[in-house]
Amino acid sequence: MQKRRIGSSTLEVSVVGLGANNFGGRINFAASRRVVDAAIAHGINFIDTADSYGNRGGSEEYLGEILGAARKSIVLATKFGLPMDDAGTKRGASRRYIMEAVEASLKRLRTDWIDLYQQHRPDPQTPIEETLRALDELVRAGKVRFAGCSNLSAAQVTEARETAARLGLAGFICCQDEYSLLKRGVERELLPVIKARGMGLLPYFPLASGLLTGKYQKGVPLPEGSRMAKNRRHADDFLTERNWRIVAQLRAFAERRGRTVLELAFSWLLRDPVVPSVIAGATTPEQIAQNIAAAGWTLAPDELAEIDRITQ
Repeated sequence: MQKRRIGSSTLEVSVVGLGANNFGGRINFAASRRVVDAAIAHGINFIDTADSYGNRGGSEEYLGEILGAARKSIVLATKFGLPMDDAGTKRGASRRYIMEAVEASLKRLRTDWIDLYQQHRPDPQTPIEETLRALDELVRAGKVRFAGCSNLSAAQVTEARETAARLGLAGFICCQDEYSLLKRGVERELLPVIKARGMGLLPYFPLASGLLTGKYQKGVPLPEGSRMAKNRRHADDFLTERNWRIVAQLRAFAERRGRTVLELAFSWLLRDPVVPSVIAGATTPEQIAQNIAAAGWTLAPDELAEIDRITQ
C-alpha cells in the first residue's frame, strides 16, 4: 500500500483510508469489526471518525474495542464540534468544550493520544485564536499529535494559519472537505490556499455518497439498505439530472479503457499529491478490497483533460 504524508506533517497514511461513519449506525459491531480487520489486513493504516458518528459516540466506542493492540500502527483521526447532546451545550470549538470533548473521545477510543484531531465545522461564536490555543495545549500535552479542520472556508483557513504562525501555535495541517468528480467546488478558492500553505486535502464523499461506485442506476429503485435509500437528503443532493449525465459519460470513459467508474473516482483524486489519502466508508470487507484495487490507475494528461471537459 502506497503511503503519503499529510501536508508538511510527519503523519504517513495509506492512500486509501477507512471512514468509520457507518460504525454504530448503518452497521453493527460485528460487521464493523470485519471491515476494520479487512482494512488492516490490506495495509490501510488510516482510520477517520468523529465523536458524532454512530449516534454520538458509537463509532469511536466500536473502534476503541476493535483496534486493541493494532492501535499503535494506526493513524487515528477523529473530530469535535458537532452537537453531542440535545440541549446544544456540547458543541462548538471553545476551549472549555474542546477540553471536554477530547477526554470523551480518548475514553471511547481507549487510547492515550489522537493522531489527527479535527474541528468538524466552523464555530462563529468562538474566536479562532481560542480554538488554536486549546489545540496547541493538547499537542504540547501529548494528547493530540496534529490538528486539522473540516468545512472551513478559504478565508477561515487563511485566518487560522496566519493566527497560528503569529502566535507560535500548532496550526491546522489539513482540511477535510467534500471533493469528488461530481463536487469540485474546493478547486476555486480552498485548494489554492491549501497548496500555498503546505497543507493536505482529505476528501470526504469521494464517491459522491455511492453514486460513483456504479451501484446506482437511473430509473432503477435504490438498493435496499444503501446510503441513498436511507438518507433522503443525500439522494436529493446527488441524484440530479446533471450528475446522472456526468456519471454516464464517466462510465463510458472508464469502460473504453477496461476500467470502472470506481477506479476512476479514486485514481482521479489521487492524481494530485495534495491529497494524501482518499477516505472511503465501507460496510463489508469486499468493499475494502474494491476500494484498494481502485486506487492504482495513473491517468495520462490527455485523459485528465477529457475528464475536465466532462465534469466541469
